[in-house]
Amino acid sequence: SLVQPGQHVSGELCKQTQPITSHSDEGAQVTVEIHRENTPPQPIKIHSSEKGFQGTEGPRPPGAKDLHAYPWDKSSLKSMPVDLQQLKKLDDYALKVDVKTSVEELVKALLKHARTDLEKVRAIWMWICHHIEYDVVGYHNKSQRSSEPRDVLRRGKSVCEGYAVLFEQMCSIAGIQCKKLSGHAKGYGYKIGKTFTGDSDHAWNAVYLEGRWHLLDSTWGSGSVDDSFTKFTYRYNEFYFLTHPALFINNHFPDNSNWQLLKPTLTLKEFENNILHNSNFYNLGLLAAQPETPIIQTVNGKASVSVDCRGGMLFMFKLKGRAEHGLMTLKKKGMKLDIYPQKTGSHQLEIFAKPSKSEDLDDVYECVLKYIVECESVDESMCFPKDLHQPVGPSWFSERQGFLRPSHCEPIIHTNDGRCSLTFTLGRDISVLATLHSDRSSLTEDVARRHIMQIHRGNQIELKIHLPHPGKFVLKIYAKKKSDPGNYDYVFNYLITCLNREVKWPPFPQSYSKWLEDYEILEPLSGLLPANRNVQFKLKMHSVAKVLVQAEDTYPLTENRGCWEGTCNTSGCREVFVMVHENANHSFYSHVLKYIVETQ
Repeated sequence: SLVQPGQHVSGELCKQTQPITSHSDEGAQVTVEIHRENTPPQPIKIHSSEKGFQGTEGPRPPGAKDLHAYPWDKSSLKSMPVDLQQLKKLDDYALKVDVKTSVEELVKALLKHARTDLEKVRAIWMWICHHIEYDVVGYHNKSQRSSEPRDVLRRGKSVCEGYAVLFEQMCSIAGIQCKKLSGHAKGYGYKIGKTFTGDSDHAWNAVYLEGRWHLLDSTWGSGSVDDSFTKFTYRYNEFYFLTHPALFINNHFPDNSNWQLLKPTLTLKEFENNILHNSNFYNLGLLAAQPETPIIQTVNGKASVSVDCRGGMLFMFKLKGRAEHGLMTLKKKGMKLDIYPQKTGSHQLEIFAKPSKSEDLDDVYECVLKYIVECESVDESMCFPKDLHQPVGPSWFSERQGFLRPSHCEPIIHTNDGRCSLTFTLGRDISVLATLHSDRSSLTEDVARRHIMQIHRGNQIELKIHLPHPGKFVLKIYAKKKSDPGNYDYVFNYLITCLNREVKWPPFPQSYSKWLEDYEILEPLSGLLPANRNVQFKLKMHSVAKVLVQAEDTYPLTENRGCWEGTCNTSGCREVFVMVHENANHSFYSHVLKYIVETQ
């Protein structure tokens, strides 16, 4: 269901058959005729028996100057400029007002510090959102609920109808034109693909400020209900205050299309077919998502989703509740996700997001989108290793961790001969650890790590990879500050694929602590040497006095422009060591490399 713990209450049943009647405190009646979808929208007729609304005229119908362009222009989440910082004192005051004697007395107290119409509406909004709770019992049992403002105030709870009627009456007392609207909402119990029929199921308000109409929903501003619809939790949501109409239409469809305040207006069919962006989507600064319809058919076993944002967002996804069968890449301003379901049928896909510069360590990933992926055929070649971590490939995030100018920008590296090489420019003071993982490997982590060789040249790092067998591998890259004694932190990973059945590279030679980061093996690269052979050695090393290769016999290497070169014979031994004399005056050697000799 749509309203999860922490999502927003909605979709209550406010069945109305008679015309909606609005009472101002002076007894004026305003009757509004609702036009069903299949009748052409006409201006709203207003029959006002006498002047109501505290001396203001009955609400005027929306006109051309109230309309906003659709689709959303990505400018503001609100339909007029609102400075939340400036309203903070007023908000704090409104929250503390504790008057339950009458609606009139309550409004009088709330307006003490409100000068402009915006401030008056804001004080009323804040009070209702923090003092009226959603009546889950009344939702299930009509006889136990009343939407009369007096009763809502006395009981401190109501369904959407009561929130909207109370809001309308409080505005009326404050001398502000306000109207209760009814329609369909994608709220509690909404499922992708739902069609809306019959009476409206939700109520909200329009208020008239600074010469035009604006929309708000105090029910959804106040909090959320749990999945079983038995418990309400206050959780204030700023999004539903003066929401931009092009965003409000995403989950509110008024019975009278004039009250969409949009140009052009949407049809009910378009409303039903559009993907639901919940308030988290916009509160987190996301801008758009593709596709715009919630049901995606796979093409050759693949479905793709992308999200645009203003930057610096982290994403994750779940397909049928698990983060698998997908390949997600982070972009500067958003993300791209390719999904390859490994079973046919319908799969729920959820997309989550959170800000990366999170001051708040408690910031969790919030669900921002839901799709249904309809899969007709499975692409088995895109079954990913279980160690693959999302997102895949380099991004602004790995760049922020000090991995600049990657040689491979794509998430997947294809190699035909089982070898590949990646380079990065490293930020200052960074130590790197890389590991290789495969679902079908019997290699220990230690041996698998020896299939990667690090080569440092100045601030450049090269990772040479020789795969032990064909298949799919995950290359995981970790980093830490050199000056930091602690553990390495995971940064990012690549998927490496090799289809060539002949591939079977041995590991690189084992290196010891005296093998310095900026030393380099030019030859032999293979850690497995042929038996009974002369083998050529060429090693780039500095700050050493002597280099020896120890096999059955000992072979000194000679220095030539920073390279130590020479030959060794592998007869009669199982292991070959490279050793260095760091200081000519010392008699002891340190092991730096170890090779294994093939058995006969």
